[in-house]
Amino acid sequence: MTDTGARAAAIARSWIGTPYRHQASAGGAGCDCLGLLRGVWRGLYGHEPEPVPAYTMDWSEPQGDEVLWRAAARHLRQKPLTDASEGDVLLFRMRAGSVAKHLGIQGRAGPAPTFIHAYSGHGVVESPYSAPWQRRTVARFAFPREDI
Repeated sequence: MTDTGARAAAIARSWIGTPYRHQASAGGAGCDCLGLLRGVWRGLYGHEPEPVPAYTMDWSEPQGDEVLWRAAARHLRQKPLTDASEGDVLLFRMRAGSVAKHLGIQGRAGPAPTFIHAYSGHGVVESPYSAPWQRRTVARFAFPREDI
C-alpha cells in the first residue's frame, strides 16, 4: 500500500451512497464508474488529466474498441493482476468477448478484499472483491505519485 493508494481508497469511500448517474462525476449527487474514478483523481491531484468526451453505456462495444483501457493506460501505471494494493484501479470485462467497460478502486487487499465502484441500480458501494469479480478483472493500475 502506498500513501497515494490509501488516499485514493479513502476518497472513493467518501463517495459511497452517491447515486448512479451515467456520465456524471459529482460526489453525493451522481456518478458512474468512470465518474467515481474522475472524482478520486480530482481529490488526489486537483484536476482531471484530460477532457472526457461524451460516451455511451456500451463503451464502443459494437466496434470492439478498448477506449477505457487505452485511457487508463495513458494516465495510470499498469500492474500485474496479482499485485493487489489498496487504492488500485481495477478494469473489468463484464462478458467474454466484450470490451472492458467497468472500473473500481481496490478498497482492501488481503484475505477479505473489497473494491469500491458505481453501477446502475446500486450507486457507489463497497463490494467484496469475490471470485466472480476477480475473474472479470482484465487490468490493474496504480495512480501516479501525487506530485504530478
